[in-house]
Amino acid sequence: MMEFTAEHLPGDGRPAVVFMSALFAGGWIWDHPFHRLAADRWPVLRTNEPICALDRQVAGSIERLGDALLLACDEAGVTDAIVCANSLGGLVAIDLAGRRPDRVRGIVVSGAPGLTADPDVGLSFDRRGSVRPFGDDFGERMVAALFHSGRSHFSPERMAEAGALLQRPESMVSMARSIKATRRYQVKPALDRVQCPSLYVWGRHDRMTPVDSWLELLAAYPDNEVLVVEDSGHIPMVECAERYTAALEPFVTRCAGALT
Repeated sequence: MMEFTAEHLPGDGRPAVVFMSALFAGGWIWDHPFHRLAADRWPVLRTNEPICALDRQVAGSIERLGDALLLACDEAGVTDAIVCANSLGGLVAIDLAGRRPDRVRGIVVSGAPGLTADPDVGLSFDRRGSVRPFGDDFGERMVAALFHSGRSHFSPERMAEAGALLQRPESMVSMARSIKATRRYQVKPALDRVQCPSLYVWGRHDRMTPVDSWLELLAAYPDNEVLVVEDSGHIPMVECAERYTAALEPFVTRCAGALT
């Protein structure tokens, strides 16, 4: 069964900042905060594989994805984690914080689904329940959905990696199951179980998972911190990397301080 492998830099004795890869993009989306925190001697870990590259049984379950993330932490010797996640991974972080408060010391969530309908980004379900890209303009539509600027912030090599992944039938099945899992997931009961510090960093112009529904829901949880990044779409840690990391650094410092 394919589960996560990870890159781990041990740093000092503080809790590890753990970055979870996204649905069809690997741990490289976290390049900026990963290297910035590592330079400051924070222990950091990031998973390598996109979620849709995992076994379909893992990719199709929020809970199993969280367990897979903890298994990667276990293999690296990471006990206390501050989990940073984007999109589908955001639901995994929320769920894991509620289920494993003994391990998760804080969460940073961006662009999580679960409150709005799926956007039209060039993906189509077939009668077998799998998902496939369609249309000559698929790449352009996906970039427009991900980034506010309307241009890709991924290198050509990274775009090629994602495109190759989306051509694999097994990846399409895992992606379809992941999307279905987000539709079934009950967000509010999960939020009710979270007791650790939480930071929500959302792009103002996120077309994939619009911020307004989340702002409305999070208003009922005033202890959570919320940052709306004005010039960003769905992936603020890439599109507005400096601002994302600048918000992350004091938050993880506060999380580590709460343990001392």
